[in-house]
Amino acid sequence: MRLKFWLPKFWLVVVFALIVAACGGDDTDDTTTAAPETTVADTTASETTTTADEATTEAPASGETVMVASSSLGDILADSAGNTLYLFVPDAQGPSVCYDDCETNWPPLVAEVSAGDGVDGSLLGTVARDDGSQQTTYNGWPLYYFAADAEPGDVNGQGVNDVWFVIGPDGEGVGMPATEASGETVMVASSSLADIVVDSAGNSLYLFTPDAQGPSTCYDACEANWPPLVAEVSAGDGVDGSLLGTVARDDGSQQVTYNGWPLYYFAADAEPGDVNGQGVNEVWFVVSGAGEAIGG
Repeated sequence: MRLKFWLPKFWLVVVFALIVAACGGDDTDDTTTAAPETTVADTTASETTTTADEATTEAPASGETVMVASSSLGDILADSAGNTLYLFVPDAQGPSVCYDDCETNWPPLVAEVSAGDGVDGSLLGTVARDDGSQQTTYNGWPLYYFAADAEPGDVNGQGVNDVWFVIGPDGEGVGMPATEASGETVMVASSSLADIVVDSAGNSLYLFTPDAQGPSTCYDACEANWPPLVAEVSAGDGVDGSLLGTVARDDGSQQVTYNGWPLYYFAADAEPGDVNGQGVNEVWFVVSGAGEAIGG
């Protein structure tokens, strides 16, 4: 009976000895035990690569959709986010003439576009800008945003300086004065300076002395700040009709002249009667009924 109880104790000692040997402080065994941790690190690296691939796949497209949206002015063109789009009258449905400060205030729409709800896709196009980018056009008009529009649906650029207008689905400027289509009347009106030449709405007209009574020399940033008077005109009160004429601009449009001077507006004149452009850089002056610079 004692042998029966002794044998298990003996084997228990043997088994315990084997366990101690297997769990001994051998450096090689420790390295082998740590190996799975290296495998875990590799797995993590693999997961990082997968995440990067997924991010690349999910990158947003660069295209834009032009659509018709409702506004306080009626149905107008907007981008897919509802931001209002504008035309610039001096562009005359040709290449953009809005650069430098003008471009800062009126960023061009430069993107691959598609026609959205209400838009006539046949009226969409592009025109090259000076930097080689392609600006989106609609019915020939280069399209712009207005920097002062803070939210989708804002139309703060409407009518600015009588040259910026939102666009209807037909590709025409919404609210553009009838004179843009049917003609303009040049007349003499009183101002804080003297009797000067103005348009039919009372907006002051200016001459630019470097023109020297010849073709306009005002383009690009100059043209953005001093939009030319381009319209069919007739002589109003105080104006000598024989002094009215036109001269070709680089884009083929015809700029109105008076006594040989090409006529311009000033972008900083906010209301009829303003003469903020008078004497700017000593080259811009309002015009008398006789066709001479006042104060020049």
